[in-house]
Amino acid sequence: MNKKLVWSVAVIAIAAVLAVCAGKSRNTEPRTISVNGECLTTAPKDRTAITLRVTTLDKSAAESMKQATAKIAEITSFLKTQDVKMQTTQFDSYEKTEWDRVAQKSVKLGIETNIAIEVSASNIETIENVLSQFAGQQNVYSENLRMFTSTEAMKPILESCLGTAVENARTRADALAAGDKRRAGKMLAVSYGTSIQDTVRPTANFLRSAAKEMVAMDSVMTGGGIVAKDTEVSVTVSAVFEIK
Repeated sequence: MNKKLVWSVAVIAIAAVLAVCAGKSRNTEPRTISVNGECLTTAPKDRTAITLRVTTLDKSAAESMKQATAKIAEITSFLKTQDVKMQTTQFDSYEKTEWDRVAQKSVKLGIETNIAIEVSASNIETIENVLSQFAGQQNVYSENLRMFTSTEAMKPILESCLGTAVENARTRADALAAGDKRRAGKMLAVSYGTSIQDTVRPTANFLRSAAKEMVAMDSVMTGGGIVAKDTEVSVTVSAVFEIK
C-alpha cells in the first residue's frame, strides 16, 4: 500500500477519534441557569449607646493632656462598675486657634485635647445613669445618642435571611426552567451581599453637656419612652444551578 495513503488514513482516524472525544466532552458539560435571590427583613435594636467626650484646653500641651487623661480615667473607672461595653473612639491633641477680626490674624488659644469613649448598654436606663453621674461636670460632653442592633443579635437573623435568599433563587430558577419543561438541579456556585440600614439620630454640629443630654433623655422617657425603628436587613445572592 502506498505510504502516503497509509498516513492519510491514520491522520483521518486520529482526527475522527479527537472529534468524537470533543463531542463527548461538549455533551457532558451541564446546562446551567444563573439567577438572583433576595431576602428583606428587620432586626430589633437591642442596645443603646452614647459617646462621652472629654475636651480640655490649656497653654501647656502636657497640662492639657494631663487634665484630659485624668478625667477619662475617672469616667472609665465608673463605667467598669456598670453593665456596659466601652471603647475609645478618639484621642487627639492639637493647637487650637481662632480668627481675631480686629487684629485680622489667627490667635493661638492653647492646646486642645479630645478623648472620646463610646458607651453602650442593653437598656437605656443604664445610659441614663452614666449621664447622671457626669452631668454638670466640667469638660465632659456627650453626643450621638442612638439605638442599634448588636452583632450577637444580628448574626442569626442574617443567617436565616441568607437561607431565604437561596430558596428564593432556587424558586426563581425552577420557574424559568419550567418553560423548557425542566427544573433546577444542584447549585454549582453562589455569592452574596448584605445591606444593613441602621438609622442613627443625626448628631448636632455642637456637643451637648452631659447635663443637657440627660434632660433631653428624661423628656423623651417621661413622654412614653424611645421607640426605635428596627434595623432593615437586605440579603442578595447570585446563584448558578444545573438544569435537569
